[in-house]
Amino acid sequence: MTARTARLTLQEAEPTSAPFAPAPVEELLRLLGKAARAHQLYLPNNPIYKGAVDAVRGGFASIWSHTDELILSFTETEIRWYDHAVLVEPTKSTESLPWLFYKDGVREIKLFKGFEDEEIVGVLDILQRVRKAAPDEDDLLTMLWEADFAFLRYRYVDLGLEPAAPLVAGAEQRVVDAHDVSAATHSAVEESKSAGIVDIADFDATLYFLDEKEIEYLQSEIRREYQEDLRSRVTSTLFDIFEQQTSPAIRDEVLEILTGLMVNLLATGHFRGVAHLLQEAQATSQRATEVTAEQKQKLLDLALKLSAPEAFSQLLQSLDDANELPPQAELIALFDQLRPTALATVFTWLTRMHNTRLRPLLEAAAERLASANTTELVRLILASEREVALEAIRRAGALKSPAAVQSLSTILSGKDVELRQLAVNAMTEIGSPSALQALERGIEDADREVRISTVRAFSARGYRAALPRIEAAVKGKAIRDADLTEKMAFFEAYGALCGDPGLTFLDSVLNGKGFLGRREDAEIRACAAIALGRLGTVRAVESLRKASGEKDVVVRNAVNRALRGTSA
Repeated sequence: MTARTARLTLQEAEPTSAPFAPAPVEELLRLLGKAARAHQLYLPNNPIYKGAVDAVRGGFASIWSHTDELILSFTETEIRWYDHAVLVEPTKSTESLPWLFYKDGVREIKLFKGFEDEEIVGVLDILQRVRKAAPDEDDLLTMLWEADFAFLRYRYVDLGLEPAAPLVAGAEQRVVDAHDVSAATHSAVEESKSAGIVDIADFDATLYFLDEKEIEYLQSEIRREYQEDLRSRVTSTLFDIFEQQTSPAIRDEVLEILTGLMVNLLATGHFRGVAHLLQEAQATSQRATEVTAEQKQKLLDLALKLSAPEAFSQLLQSLDDANELPPQAELIALFDQLRPTALATVFTWLTRMHNTRLRPLLEAAAERLASANTTELVRLILASEREVALEAIRRAGALKSPAAVQSLSTILSGKDVELRQLAVNAMTEIGSPSALQALERGIEDADREVRISTVRAFSARGYRAALPRIEAAVKGKAIRDADLTEKMAFFEAYGALCGDPGLTFLDSVLNGKGFLGRREDAEIRACAAIALGRLGTVRAVESLRKASGEKDVVVRNAVNRALRGTSA
């Protein structure tokens, strides 16, 4: 006996009578059937699936209160426990539990205490696989063997070695040779012809028999027919009817059907079909004749329904939670049909999206919608939803949209520091005269980062109109209390914008002495040296060289750095 055979063999000895009434076993098998169906229909996290599996486990509890093992035997139509038929299913199909085991040779299984906790889900999975298996795939017996269950044993018979039915005693026996078989077959064929039965072989050489090329053509057409998207064909047919039939009643009925069809396509995840429907709706609204204003609006409203915040948010939620996304081409086609009203929803979901494969597609949709709908983008800069406003400001800067300046200026007057910082960046990117003019108020902003970003923007843009405010800042007392980064930002901007008129002030800060020979603070002098380096004129270089022997290391390093910059 091989190892595998030994593994599968069971003790066949068992009591002659049942130790308790069969009702708990019958109930257990009923629950097992329900669990098998739930395993086919629902995912493991579905409440119905969980409830069905828990119910089976509860059914085992009543069995284990009487015994530690449960032995079930199988016939073609019954599951038997001792001498009781605890499950009877007369139909021999893959939905019949007795037949499922019997047809693959399993004649008996023995379940031990603990099976319901450790291995019940594995058995349900095997039953589902067997029901869907193709003829050339593994059978139930092979799957059970591969699973190597610890709490389940089974007894089987080799179907190829099952004994044939015994001969009836006294029946006449005779040997049939090949000549007898051939003669009987020839006789049967002749009788069928004489009875008018048609033999397909008679047509092999007739005029109407197809050659190989014709057969290949038919097969290719059949394949094409089955592969074609019938739902898109239905959609096109409905729009054809709408264009050809001018009756208001017919057109209203078609519009009602199209609305229901779009909902169905969305629910089933057929996004390519939704995109096709919306494209055809847009074209039909322009192409069809004798269309009333109300009918045209209904055609256009189909896309608006998809772009509505509630509907589109639900769609994005389902896509973000999905384990597998639809084909990328389908999603791109769907997002291309979004209307401006979807822009706020897209901005919101860009901050929430977890699916890394979906995010680039949503980014592309945001860019397309924002660039094509500047009015909506500008409106969203002042949106009450902070995440929407943040994304709208970023997009306005990236698109360098002058139309956004007024809204950005309003943001710059607000209380939200992060929004103000982004507004400064956006107006710097836009760089138009109106944007830079609106940005001037950022010089006196309460937030350090906003002030620094503002003066750096003026320095980079060479915006001399801001010089009076920057000059007031570098000559004022407040700059003395600022940190070094802010001091350097203001002095660099001053040096970039002041020209020769500012040289005298900068030289006095770097090299001058005050009352009783006192000099300016070392950090202020270092900043003045950096500003002279930005100024870069001959007189500025002379001023820097006068301070090259400075004893203070901070000032000396700043002077040397500025001189290197001017020589470069």
